[in-house]
Amino acid sequence: MMKPITISVGTVGRPKLSRDGRTMIISIPISMRRTGGRKKVITPADAAPWSPPPARVDNTILKALSRAHRWRGMLESKLFASVRDLAKAEKINEAYLGCMLRLALLSPKITEAILSGRQREELELAELLKPFPIDWERQEAPFLK
Repeated sequence: MMKPITISVGTVGRPKLSRDGRTMIISIPISMRRTGGRKKVITPADAAPWSPPPARVDNTILKALSRAHRWRGMLESKLFASVRDLAKAEKINEAYLGCMLRLALLSPKITEAILSGRQREELELAELLKPFPIDWERQEAPFLK
């Protein structure tokens, strides 16, 4: 059996601002203890325990978002002349395809939140398919936490 090895890295320092003034550099000392091939981060004894909130990734919404962006790409690359042609090729209802395509108009902030599971907990696909403003700033309030 291998003896645990403790490695301490870093020193406590004051936050520093980068030269361009846009990035703050914060040093956090950590200790890693190698035990059985796994790495374990041990926080200082006086630090409060912290863990990020668990992500709630909704696979139904993810699937709909990915389809919407795929279909949008197909239309923009002129693989299909119209939504009707694309719907025929995908063997789905034209109205359904049009409804789902609207998801490609969601703001990047909302899309990123959904992909990382940080959207409102009760957000469902049905709510995303309802009419929403095209302006990205006005979209965010109803969908994000």
